[in-house]
Amino acid sequence: MLVAVLHDLVSQEDAGPDHKDVLVQAEAVSIALRELGYDPLTICASLDFSALTKKLKDLRPSFVFNLVESVEGHGRLIYLPPALLDCLRIPYTGSGTDAIYMTTNKLAAKKALRNGGIRTPHSFSGKDLEQAPAFLPGPYIVKSVWEHASIGLDEESVKIASHPGDLLARIREMEARLGTDCFAESYIEGREFNLSVLAAEGGAQGLPPAEIRFEEYPEGKKRIVGYRAKWLEGSFEYQHTVRTFDFPPSDHALLQSLSDIAVMCWSLFDLRGYARVDFRVDAGGTPWVLEVNANPCLSPDAGFAAAAARADLPFTRVVERIVQDTEGL
Repeated sequence: MLVAVLHDLVSQEDAGPDHKDVLVQAEAVSIALRELGYDPLTICASLDFSALTKKLKDLRPSFVFNLVESVEGHGRLIYLPPALLDCLRIPYTGSGTDAIYMTTNKLAAKKALRNGGIRTPHSFSGKDLEQAPAFLPGPYIVKSVWEHASIGLDEESVKIASHPGDLLARIREMEARLGTDCFAESYIEGREFNLSVLAAEGGAQGLPPAEIRFEEYPEGKKRIVGYRAKWLEGSFEYQHTVRTFDFPPSDHALLQSLSDIAVMCWSLFDLRGYARVDFRVDAGGTPWVLEVNANPCLSPDAGFAAAAARADLPFTRVVERIVQDTEGL
């Protein structure tokens, strides 16, 4: 049974480690699919949708394993390959077009979270700030609206703002540097958690929660999982942000709450296959959802695979459950 493993078009010459990682994912998923008896073939998604359409029609795969994280480097176009597959009526793994779009647009996702009664830090777009909103001074973090993988995120992204103009200037600076829309959200000082979610019979299974611990961070250094912490292996941030699944009994209620909220996010956005929800927990023990990632990294050394291993789920079994949750199969 032929399966098309669809991933980003990656330039080997100038691609960063975040983009090259999708090739690692494609290889790992292809190995797992072969072990499950499928015949995987990797293909790239670019802006040439005519060529992609022709290739898919010629191949006639039983389904597509969708690993697309951006289209020619643009995260905001991530929903286009699923939309094309919908038009072609080809089943594909992971979340559908609407869910991919809603979770990739962080401002839209935050609005949906608030409407669903799920706490997420307060945020402002540049347009919001231009309209002189009611404003609470304090620390804010400026992020890309569309890009994931912590692109553009570093310590300079955190800013103490006393009035809207402070944030608006920082947003415009970051937009000019990244070439994409940015926004600001309240910076939550506290613990950082990831909660991976995997499709299960009759719903979704929250995998063991992981905490990212900032070890030996000097006083005053912002504790954020930025680009260096995720991708630059020689950096202080990469070497001193440590994932752990070990917790004292006193954290049991908090961990259960994180799992419950992550499954609520799964239902709220109508997610499929697999997902990851990122949290900050403030000093009072209140969880705040930072992001919902509908197609998190599936590299063997990434957080999702680590959480699955902690749950005694081999990677091949993870891929099998993602495939089993594919709509239309």
